[in-house]
Amino acid sequence: MEEIKKTFRDMGVSQEILAALQAQGVEAPTQVQALAIEPLLAWRDVIAKAPTGTGKTFAFGIPMIEHVDPKSEALQGLILAPTRELALQIADELKGLLIQKKEVRVSVVYGGQRMEPQIKALKAHPHILVATPGRLMDHYNRKNLRLDQIKTVVLDEADRMLDMGFFDDVTKILNKIKNRKNLGLFSATISQEVMTVSWMYQRDEVEITVAPTQESKPDIDQYSIAVPRLEKEEAVLRILRSGAFERVIIFCNTKVMCQNLSDDLRRAGIQADCLHGDIKQATREKTMAAFRKGKLPVLIATDVASRGIDVDDVDGVINYDVPDENEYYIHRIGRTGRARKKGISFTMIGSFPEQAKLDEIAKFSEFHITPMIFDEYGCLVPAPEQEKPRPRKKF
Repeated sequence: MEEIKKTFRDMGVSQEILAALQAQGVEAPTQVQALAIEPLLAWRDVIAKAPTGTGKTFAFGIPMIEHVDPKSEALQGLILAPTRELALQIADELKGLLIQKKEVRVSVVYGGQRMEPQIKALKAHPHILVATPGRLMDHYNRKNLRLDQIKTVVLDEADRMLDMGFFDDVTKILNKIKNRKNLGLFSATISQEVMTVSWMYQRDEVEITVAPTQESKPDIDQYSIAVPRLEKEEAVLRILRSGAFERVIIFCNTKVMCQNLSDDLRRAGIQADCLHGDIKQATREKTMAAFRKGKLPVLIATDVASRGIDVDDVDGVINYDVPDENEYYIHRIGRTGRARKKGISFTMIGSFPEQAKLDEIAKFSEFHITPMIFDEYGCLVPAPEQEKPRPRKKF
């Protein structure tokens, strides 16, 4: 695909949004933004496949904000997200675009929080609503909001949302929005469920594909560290105490491991906290807020809890466990190397099966993962290359 060299101004973005982008240090559109903003501004349906960290929120958020009539009290834009963390992140990014459009109101509703604060927010007549599907249906059934004047609907991380069992809720919501002008589907992969929603609800859609081999591919140095399973924690402590990283995410495969590692690191004097499914939503929000603001240097998470972690300046990622799925590895390391910054990832290898799994991930993803070891001084150095066995002679 040819490189897109359009500017935000070329695409017809308003002066107020241009000023907000400039204030955030955003000078040029990413590829998905350059391809999606214009058709969405022209009320076209869009289905976009783009990797994590390519700026999809601005790609659909800018046209949605531009279309809002601030003089009306009607709900005009709806963004559906699979998790509360992602919904909160999207709302924060949209509000960052409204520094000169303060008359445009954005609200967010999601499960796990009391209804009363959300009902109060809905009574303030937001123009744009970010929501998880289940909680949106709860509010609709209680007549806390109306959907009949929504003009634009966006499904973010559509593949994950539909894969998590929200297909029926999503189709019910779309069926109730009778006056919709356009629908945007944004996804890292185009699954069969995404294609079904596109076929059912989109007409003459613009198809966008941003390959990870383009500028969107994160610049991440990837390393593996072979250590005995019982020495993984000590290896993590060495990395954290090196002073090379200000903000790190550590991934574990289970909730128990996530909690145990968090407790152990705190006992070792590391400022760390964790995210997993058994933690109350209010605590999770408090933990994420501290991490985003830089007050919490180490965040430990499971794969499910990590969805929606969208912080641009994560210095590094540590895989305490090798992930069970190839795509989980891509999702994990994609938390670093964002916003065109350099990233680094380490994966702990504690057994032969883990090494075999990481080799499979590297082959599947076409990644180069450099093996490292700790030398006698406790410093990470490249592992010596293993000699290949000589072929046996045939007689």
